[in-house]
Amino acid sequence: MEVILADSALPDARESLLEALESGLARAASRAADGAWSANAWVKLAILVGFKSTAMVEYADSPLASIDKTAFPPRRFGLEDGVRLVPGGSAVRRGAHVEPGVVVMPPAYVNVGAWVGSGTMVDSHALVGSCAQIGTRVHLSAAAQIGGVLEPAGARPVVVEDDCFVGGLCGLFEGVVVRSRAVLATGTVITASTTIYDLVNGAELRGEVPEGAVVVPGSRPASGEYAKAHGISLYAPCIVKYRDGKTDAATALESALR
Repeated sequence: MEVILADSALPDARESLLEALESGLARAASRAADGAWSANAWVKLAILVGFKSTAMVEYADSPLASIDKTAFPPRRFGLEDGVRLVPGGSAVRRGAHVEPGVVVMPPAYVNVGAWVGSGTMVDSHALVGSCAQIGTRVHLSAAAQIGGVLEPAGARPVVVEDDCFVGGLCGLFEGVVVRSRAVLATGTVITASTTIYDLVNGAELRGEVPEGAVVVPGSRPASGEYAKAHGISLYAPCIVKYRDGKTDAATALESALR
């Protein structure tokens, strides 16, 4: 690491990395032919080098005055980018890939290394964490939290595939993968160790929401006499159905808003 930090070519390399990330030529995670997602460790390591090798600076001329490392300043968009960044306090960091047709409602935040596909809505108070991968036509509802991860470099980031609906106040963390067309009801929280109870197929899942699954917050009785005596239950996300026409109608985005 110290040898890398001493390299005089580092600033130019960092700029090349940012441009590659923003254009989509480089990506913090990729999907294999069998559907498995994995981190591109070199990308995450390069981002970490950026933090390590740069100093703090005041961005007084940015839309929101801030103090941060010089490696990843606030990103600015032009009409040619085709991104609708609604005024009111949102920020997108450099090194984030945001495709044409994305709508960012205020205040929202998209961190370095993130990927946000075309037609996606990032609603108010939503977070797209560092290196998180969001597909096309996804709706991240108000206050949805898509956790980021930079360390360790080989750790898979959170992935939300195409056409998913993530309800308000949902939380996805620790490299969880949400497969295409899944629907997460308001308040659903899933981590890598969370057991997801598939009530349709009678199965228990971890780390991944299946394609088209409709997940709602549920509960299950806690074990032990004390818990039984006091009626204590534990949080348990449940798949109650798989997506159908009725679900599509309920989660349709308003075309007029675009």
